[in-house]
Amino acid sequence: MEIKVHGNDLEKALKLLKNKLQKEGLFKEIKQRSYFEKPSIKEKRKQREARKKRSKNFNQRQA
Repeated sequence: MEIKVHGNDLEKALKLLKNKLQKEGLFKEIKQRSYFEKPSIKEKRKQREARKKRSKNFNQRQA
């Protein structure tokens, strides 16, 4: 990942970096990995997320 700093504006570059990391789900993953998750719970969470993602994609195509 690369963020270019224009005109020595570090605040804007940092904001762009945080936005990109959030969109990629890095912060969410860090929170999830901070504690142990049982395999059965993990599988159910992944299925729930996949179902949510499919639903979101389906709704976008119909609009």
